[in-house]
Amino acid sequence: MIKRLAIGLLAFLLLAGAGFYAIGGASGALLLYVKYVLRKDYGPTQEVNWQAGPAQASASAGRRPPNVILIVADDLGFNDITLNGGGIGDGKVPTPNIDSIAREGVDFRNGYSANATCAPSRASMMTGRYATRFGFEFTPTPKQFMKVITKTTPREGWPMAIYHPERESDLIPYEDMGLPTTEVTIAKLMQSTGYHTVHLGKWHLGDSPQFRSYAHGFDESLSLMHGGSMFLPENSPNVVNSKQEFDLIDKFLWASAPWGIRHNAGEVFQPPKYMTDYLTDEAIKVVQANKNRPFFMYLAYNAPHTPLQATREDYEALSFIPDHTMRVYAAMIRSLDRNIGRVLQSLKDQGVDDNTLVIFTSDNGGAHYIGLDGINSPYRGWKATFFEGGIHVPFFMRWPAGIPKGAQVTAPVNHFDIFSTAAAAAGVTEPKDRPIDGANLLPFAQGKAGGRPHENIFWRTDSYRVVRSGDWKLQVSERPKKDWLFDLAKDPTEKNNLAATEPDRVARMKAELMAWDKAQSKPMWPSLGEGPIAIDKNLKQKLGAGDEYVFYAN
Repeated sequence: MIKRLAIGLLAFLLLAGAGFYAIGGASGALLLYVKYVLRKDYGPTQEVNWQAGPAQASASAGRRPPNVILIVADDLGFNDITLNGGGIGDGKVPTPNIDSIAREGVDFRNGYSANATCAPSRASMMTGRYATRFGFEFTPTPKQFMKVITKTTPREGWPMAIYHPERESDLIPYEDMGLPTTEVTIAKLMQSTGYHTVHLGKWHLGDSPQFRSYAHGFDESLSLMHGGSMFLPENSPNVVNSKQEFDLIDKFLWASAPWGIRHNAGEVFQPPKYMTDYLTDEAIKVVQANKNRPFFMYLAYNAPHTPLQATREDYEALSFIPDHTMRVYAAMIRSLDRNIGRVLQSLKDQGVDDNTLVIFTSDNGGAHYIGLDGINSPYRGWKATFFEGGIHVPFFMRWPAGIPKGAQVTAPVNHFDIFSTAAAAAGVTEPKDRPIDGANLLPFAQGKAGGRPHENIFWRTDSYRVVRSGDWKLQVSERPKKDWLFDLAKDPTEKNNLAATEPDRVARMKAELMAWDKAQSKPMWPSLGEGPIAIDKNLKQKLGAGDEYVFYAN
């Protein structure tokens, strides 16, 4: 430990000398320190031996409770798939496998993420509750990272981010920023009724052992570390990289993102191949191992989140896309779709397709910091905003034995509905000792229920708060001090702000927000920083005087 600290100190002193500002000042120094001192190389690839279910099923697949597979993409834009006539690369990169989940099941046309960033949204999926109910309001982030991000000179035209040093005293260790152990996850609930539960991929709900997925009801876990991972080592001959030099977060990921994965509580090891391919290989093994018993699998891909890395094969297949970044990103979407198709095919191969409920969504909308336009089209906004581009996400379910083919539901639904829907499919009773915000969506998918599962849906991150009440949506921001009111029935892409002409409606909806807010909990850890996110510009573009933005706290 002393030797490691000494090396770190030496590295820092070297950086403080000649060339310190040439690499980007204090932020550049931190990045080099992270990359060459703190970043760790993990051990060689290990074989994962999944627990095998019974050799013979005790009942036919159609007579036992359905398997449930929850597939979550990371930062997938609404327009990244071709289901609605769009798609990445002007629709020239088809996503037939993702699209098939909607076409062969139900497409929830107004599916919403529970939050505009990943970790709170996943906390809500797992628990069926607003994450603000139990204080999981912000994505876990180390203090030093927030300091550097907020104190770095912004790009031309962009406001300076805000750092809150007065909140440091309420901070808890980064590793302990986790899903409370008092929460009942869908895995724990289904485990209690005999399901075998497996998690693969991203978790991001706490890195200390007591918060990891295997401590929250998953019998087995193959988990990424922290909030993400490299897809391949940066210098692999099979990888094509796209680095966003204008984005400090991207630089931090290239310096810090691990190339490693952990099976249960074992040692971290290096995957043998491109991460999306590897997670799929293992998911297929899980299906095979559990074909004779009910199972719940949470397959949480880290694609297409940054760092942007594609396999050379996928990249070369898209030579018609001239922009390098767009081509790498599109290649990642191509890989994601192909691999989801492999998972769907494995259900057929093992004879469990008809009686498996497959749920697909993204944790939030596409990110502005990759520097690409149109990924959330036709909606305005990005990840880290509560405009539709940040929270209106693909939301599909497919269950041949239980859901009609080609169904569409236009009523607004939310990530927390996944909990109640999976519980209902499994025939397990939800907890009665706490509010459950989710609704069982099966009757709506089956045409047995009309109307709306929720009249109101709420979002909150610090002082930025939103309610969708019926077809009206109110956004209330402190920075800038502004209200946005939209009639989504007439204006689904939020072009016409009616706040000034509908003061009575704004007042009523603010009262609804305040009443809901009082039922939420204080954050378990504070947001140390707030950064500006433009609504109609990506991070690569200059922000003009008339461009709208919000400050998003994390």
